[in-house]
Amino acid sequence: MERPDLTPAIVQDASTGRVLMLAWMDDEALRRTRESGEAWFWSRSRERLWRKGETSGNTLAVEELREDCDGDAILLRVRPAGPTCHTGSSSCFAPWLWRRIKERAQERPHGSYVVLLLDDPSRAARKVGEEGVEVALAGVAESDERLVEEAADLWFHLYALLAARGLDPAQVEDELRRRASADERP
Repeated sequence: MERPDLTPAIVQDASTGRVLMLAWMDDEALRRTRESGEAWFWSRSRERLWRKGETSGNTLAVEELREDCDGDAILLRVRPAGPTCHTGSSSCFAPWLWRRIKERAQERPHGSYVVLLLDDPSRAARKVGEEGVEVALAGVAESDERLVEEAADLWFHLYALLAARGLDPAQVEDELRRRASADERP
């Protein structure tokens, strides 16, 4: 089968503005997307059309479709029904640490510290508390290098706690964005 002419499609959450994924569309995917109101793409690995969410149920309802000024890229503003990324993350552009934790959650390698934390949210929560105190102490009385090391431990354990509770760091970002918007009101 000959590969069709493909156009990059940037997929953005219509409510948050967060970039969710980059995919590829041919003329048929574009037509089906316009007709159905759901995102269709061309899979380069499977060499066929696919509707986002056809197996996972995590569809993308298209609110707006725009071509760029040169007609060589497409922007889809969507309302996602569930995570966009195959890893279970809300975005394919999630931080690498979050992607790694989600990989461990899926693969569940024997002896993994991440899996231990995922299976025991209370353990993860205790580690967040412990690391938070260590960050505060390093911030007051230790070197910048030590503060960075302790902050890394805190971020790691906080991500693990979020994953253990079925939450996504994007939800934390959304809350911070909501607070910033509230602060800007007269």
